[in-house]
Amino acid sequence: MPVSSQHKVYLPAEARDNQYLLAEFALTDELLAAFPASNPAKPFEQLYQQLSQQFFELADAAQLHNVHLIANGKTPVVRFHQEAYVLQTTEQILFFYNPSYHEAQHSFYDASIRARKISLLFLATDQPLRANAATFHQKVTTVLQQLLANLKMTETKVKVRDHQHLTYDLFAKAKGQKESYGYKLRSIGARYKARQCELPEHNALTYVIVNLPLSRRLKEQVALNLQSDAPYLPLYQKVSDSFVSACQPEQFKHLAVLANGLLPLVRNSQFDKSSHGTELQMIGFDPSAQAGQLISDLQGDKLVEMMQLVIFATPADQTDMGYGRFMNQVEAALHRFAKSLALQPERDDLTVRFHQHISYHL
Repeated sequence: MPVSSQHKVYLPAEARDNQYLLAEFALTDELLAAFPASNPAKPFEQLYQQLSQQFFELADAAQLHNVHLIANGKTPVVRFHQEAYVLQTTEQILFFYNPSYHEAQHSFYDASIRARKISLLFLATDQPLRANAATFHQKVTTVLQQLLANLKMTETKVKVRDHQHLTYDLFAKAKGQKESYGYKLRSIGARYKARQCELPEHNALTYVIVNLPLSRRLKEQVALNLQSDAPYLPLYQKVSDSFVSACQPEQFKHLAVLANGLLPLVRNSQFDKSSHGTELQMIGFDPSAQAGQLISDLQGDKLVEMMQLVIFATPADQTDMGYGRFMNQVEAALHRFAKSLALQPERDDLTVRFHQHISYHL
């Protein structure tokens, strides 16, 4: 294989692309004092409304057309969808949208409750997203700086997270999607620098999350003892063992296998501690751990619809050209894994989501 081909991965042309930035800052007493309450029953309504109005006006001026203010403590989750939906659960706000044509401005808060922090969510809309990612990032940081100046909060620490991911079915070709597109998958920092967008010192994460639906045929591969306290553990363990074995030839050592019904949020354990709630699970990897890490959470007493498998990229997985070689290795491991479970490409789905994520303080 030519060297250039080794560093380029060919993904289905119908792979779904998303980018969003999340900016968060604390709701301080000083900020609260700038917006005195006019309604004792809703003491924070003035604050949230005025913040939203200023935020939306600045976003409009910067031609950012899908932005949201969140002041209810919930975690935003962004996914591609042909129809626009915003769904709220106890811990999440799920935004489904198509970047090509969905625009929106919304505020989410309870006017009677003081939020711990204000979150500003920016959803990318300028296609192609990856080519325009640096420009989008610059527009967002400009809006944030203008908003902080208007609020006289120039000394306030704002945490900025830039999330980008590509989502596709590993078996797309077997289902008739023959067209593909080649990606080098350069790091966000390298792509932005090439477009004259210099980032401050930042933390970068790259990883893959794979969604494996537990079909009837897959369940039938393992004899389950429904009288056991953990009747589904043999099924989960078989999947886990097959996944870890499939990753060994590629020397992937930072892995997670999850069968608990929670949505995984991947972080760097050097900065964030692992935790989980009733819907979300934060899992932390240490990129410098030479021996690797296997994070396993298999709730054998609970039958889940889907297992999640995580492959975390370390500095050794990045080349000067990007993560193309890494993703070729990921696909090789996943095809090996699929074969070991006798998955049927024409019928089964194995959804792969390639994540790139940076974070820093503005």
